[in-house]
Amino acid sequence: MSLHISSLLKKSADYLESRGSTSPRLDAELLLAEALGMRRIDLYINYDRPLNEAEVGRYRELVRARGRREPVAYILGRAYFRDLTLRVDRNVLIPRPETEHLVEAALGLLEDRDWPAPPRVLDVGTGSGAIAIAVAAGYPDTDLTAVDRSAAALELARENARAAGVACRIDFIESDMFAALDPLATFDVILCNPPYIADDEWDALPRDVREYEPEAALRGGADGLDFYRLLAREAPPFLRPGGRLMVEIGSAQGPGVRELMIVEAGLAAVETLKDYGGHDRVIVAGRTGNAGL
Repeated sequence: MSLHISSLLKKSADYLESRGSTSPRLDAELLLAEALGMRRIDLYINYDRPLNEAEVGRYRELVRARGRREPVAYILGRAYFRDLTLRVDRNVLIPRPETEHLVEAALGLLEDRDWPAPPRVLDVGTGSGAIAIAVAAGYPDTDLTAVDRSAAALELARENARAAGVACRIDFIESDMFAALDPLATFDVILCNPPYIADDEWDALPRDVREYEPEAALRGGADGLDFYRLLAREAPPFLRPGGRLMVEIGSAQGPGVRELMIVEAGLAAVETLKDYGGHDRVIVAGRTGNAGL
């Protein structure tokens, strides 16, 4: 008896739900579209199409991987961020929709000012390159630098930048935060989505995250604020007068990060931006002076 797209999707979604997937039907559809070389919408256009043995075999391998709780983005080798398609693997964090708020805030700042020269933007811990590439695509007249301590992550970020057509405008540097930068370099905007999962939150994370995504890109120490402390100490000398440090935060970390930016970093004009769910998501802190001058 041959399997059809409709029956196979139903069986696979039931299986994935039993294995703990929170979006079993969506996962089943994405994986079947991949196995068949189709768009997801094509599955419904061909809903009653029978599948041959090779197609079913390819699909079952993908479903088994998802059943082991491997993230769909790693199985497919790609993730979506704003209007970008980015290659991802286990060397980089999978870009989250929450991080789009950081990009939107940065683009809003860039667009609102009259820059006498292309503004200089630094992305700290670029990973897949999602933030830097999205900023380069959204505001073409930008001089971007992106750093990461992982050579494997940087190679993936370069590949993503080439695919997006912005590689010529981003300087990728292997660096543990600011360590390998010219100590005299300064930037109008410094962006960072640092690790911010507190130690006591780690075991509660979904297996998809805890067992597959890079731990170093997620864990932020006992209270989740270790990397914000590093930023508070190390970022200010790299900010131009009027420049802004913009960081993504966990939804409960606003007060702690605000205090670090004011007390430890000595920055002013500290602002907390919320995401669409009303949660604190981005902290913006600035140096006094006139930006871009």
